[in-house]
Amino acid sequence: MKSFDDIRVARPALAKSYLELLVAQPGRPIALFAPRRVGKTFFLDHDLTPQARKLGFVPVYADLWLYRNAPLEAINHALEEALDDLSIPTSRLGQIARTKVNRLGALGASLDLGDSPRRRQLPQEPALRLDTLVARVAGQAKSRLLLMLDEIQALGEQAQSASAIATLRAVLHKRAQFVSAVFTGSSQDALAAMTVAAGGPMYQFVQLLDFPVLGMEYLNALAQHFAHVHAGKELDVDALARAFRHIGYKPALMRDLVKAMSAEGINDVDQGLSRFTRQDHLIAGWRAVLEGQGPLERALLQCISQGAPPMGKATLEALSKVAGVGIATLAKVRSALERLRRAGVLARAPGSGYLIEDPLFADYVAGLPEAKRSNRIATSSPAKAAPTPRRLPRIR
Repeated sequence: MKSFDDIRVARPALAKSYLELLVAQPGRPIALFAPRRVGKTFFLDHDLTPQARKLGFVPVYADLWLYRNAPLEAINHALEEALDDLSIPTSRLGQIARTKVNRLGALGASLDLGDSPRRRQLPQEPALRLDTLVARVAGQAKSRLLLMLDEIQALGEQAQSASAIATLRAVLHKRAQFVSAVFTGSSQDALAAMTVAAGGPMYQFVQLLDFPVLGMEYLNALAQHFAHVHAGKELDVDALARAFRHIGYKPALMRDLVKAMSAEGINDVDQGLSRFTRQDHLIAGWRAVLEGQGPLERALLQCISQGAPPMGKATLEALSKVAGVGIATLAKVRSALERLRRAGVLARAPGSGYLIEDPLFADYVAGLPEAKRSNRIATSSPAKAAPTPRRLPRIR
C-alpha cells in the first residue's frame, strides 16, 4: 500500500448476496437506501459490477443525476453505450472482421471494405427506446442484463415523474426473463414514496433494503497505514469510530480527515477533527452555501442546527422577527424546507423531522453567533426539540 488513497475494502460477499436475491426473485428489483457519500456508487462499481460479471451478468450503470430533468434519457444513454461496446469492436482488426466486404480483387490483391458496423435505427420516443435498448443489449450479449440505476429518486422529481416511473416498471416487468435491476437512493422519503407507499408507482414491485455502511475493517486499515507512516504513533480506533459516526459514515471524508492528521503528525482524533473542520476551503464552501439561501432558509437552517422544530409555534414566532422574512406561516416554512431539501441541504429524518444533510455543515451553522442566539427556541419547546436522527447501521 503506497498511500491512504489506495485503501480499499472489498465487499464481494455483500455483492453476491444481492445478486443471489435478484436471481431468487426474477422480475423484482432491489433498492438500496443510504445517505449520500457513504459508498453506494463505489460499491456498485468496485464490488457489484465485477461480481455480476463473474456470475454471467452484463452490468450497465446509469447515474440519474447525470440528466436530472430527463432521467429516462440518462438510462437510454447508458444502454446505448453498452450496445456500442457489445456491437462494435474497439480494435482495427476487430472492426475489419465485423465489416462487410464489398469487393475482393483477383487473388486477393485488392480489398474494398464496406462501411463500419452501425446500430440499427432505434425509436426516438424515450419510453419505446428504453424497451428496445434493454432487449437489444440482452440479446447482443446473450446473457442476463444487470441494470444499476444510481439515485433513482431523480426519476420521481421531474415533471412527468409518474409516466417515467410507469415506463421503467413496465419495461422491467415485460423483460423480466433477461433483466434484473438494482436501484440506489439517498432520499429515504422519496424512495419510500416510490416503492413502499400504498398506491405508489412501484408499490410492492421493488424490495427496499438498507445499504450497510463500512465497518471497523475500514477504520483499522486507516489506523494501520497511519502507524506505518508514523513510527511510534497510533490512532485510537474507538475515537476513529466516533468521528466516523459524527461525519455520517462517509469513507472519503474520513480518509481526508486521517490524511490531514497524518500531514500534521497529529494522532489525537478529536483534535484532528476540530482542526480539520476549521480549514479555510471548507469554511468558504459552507459560507457560500449559507449565503446562497434566502433569509427564511438561513434562519431555518440555524434553528434546525440547534434542534428547534422548524414548524413549532415558538419557531414560527422567532422566524417572523428575522429581517426579510415577514410573517412566517406554515405554508411559507414548508415551501422553504422543500427548497432546501431539493437543493440537497436538508434531508427528511424518520418521522416528520428534518436534519442538515452534511453533519460538518450542521456543526458550522450551529456554531454561528446568530444560530446560538436561536437556541432559546429549541429550549422553549423541549417536548418537540430535535428530530429523531437518521438510523444507520452500527460500526462492527
